[in-house]
Amino acid sequence: MEPVRIISLVPSLTEYLWSLGLEYEVVGITKFCVHPKAWWQQKTRVGGTKKINFEAISALQPTLIIANKEENTKEDIEQLQQNFEVLVTQIATLEEAFFCLLEIGKKVNKESKAISILNDIQLAFGRKIRSAQRAKFLYFIWKDPYFVVGPNTYIHSLLTHFGFVNCCQIERYPNLEALVYKNLNSSLSPDYIFLSSEPYPFEAQHIAEVQALFPNSKIVLLDGEICSWYGSRMLKVPQYLEELIN
Repeated sequence: MEPVRIISLVPSLTEYLWSLGLEYEVVGITKFCVHPKAWWQQKTRVGGTKKINFEAISALQPTLIIANKEENTKEDIEQLQQNFEVLVTQIATLEEAFFCLLEIGKKVNKESKAISILNDIQLAFGRKIRSAQRAKFLYFIWKDPYFVVGPNTYIHSLLTHFGFVNCCQIERYPNLEALVYKNLNSSLSPDYIFLSSEPYPFEAQHIAEVQALFPNSKIVLLDGEICSWYGSRMLKVPQYLEELIN
C-alpha cells in the first residue's frame, strides 16, 4: 500500500490534521500554518496560501493535497490537480465546516477520531451565550480602507449561531464606506465593533480611530484565529466569546 503523504495549504486544517494524529503523514505545509508550532518549525514549507511553491510540492510527491477555495487561488488549485489528488474544501457556514471535518477524517483514514472531535465541537456549540443574544456587531478585517465581514461567510455563520446579529447584510466582505452608503436610511448602531487580529493585525492603537466612527459602540480586540479558523480550534470558540463580551 502506498504511504500517505499529505500537504496542507490551509492553516486551520493543518492544525486539524495534527489533532487527528497525522504526525508522520503530513509532509508539507504553508508558511502561514503556524499551529502546531512544532510542525511550523519542522515540516517542509511549500510557500504561502496564495503563492505556492510548485517545485517544493513536486519534490514531496504528495498522495493528497488539501486546499480551500477561499484560501488558495483557482489557478493554483487547477495546476495542482493536473498532477496530484487535491481535496478542495469550501467553508462559508458552520454546517460546511462540520461536513469538511468529517470528509477529511474519512479521506485520511481517521474517521472515528474525526467523529469524536466533531461531537465535542457540536456539544460545545450547544452552549448559550446570554449576553450575545440579539447583540449587533460589525467585524473588521482590514484597514485603509476598512473592510468588514458580511453574510455567506464562516465568521458570520459562527457569530450568528451564538445569537449575535450582523449589521452588515449587503455582501461577503464589503468596504465600510459602501456599507454606510447602503444604510443611509437606517442607522448603523452596532453594540460591538470586533477588531480582528487577522488578516489585518488590529491592535490597541487602532481603537480610538474606530471609536470616533462609532462612538456608541463597544470596541473589542478579537483573536481572529479563534473566530475564523474552522477545525479543532472551534472547540475554544464558545468560552472565548463568552469571556470576550462579559
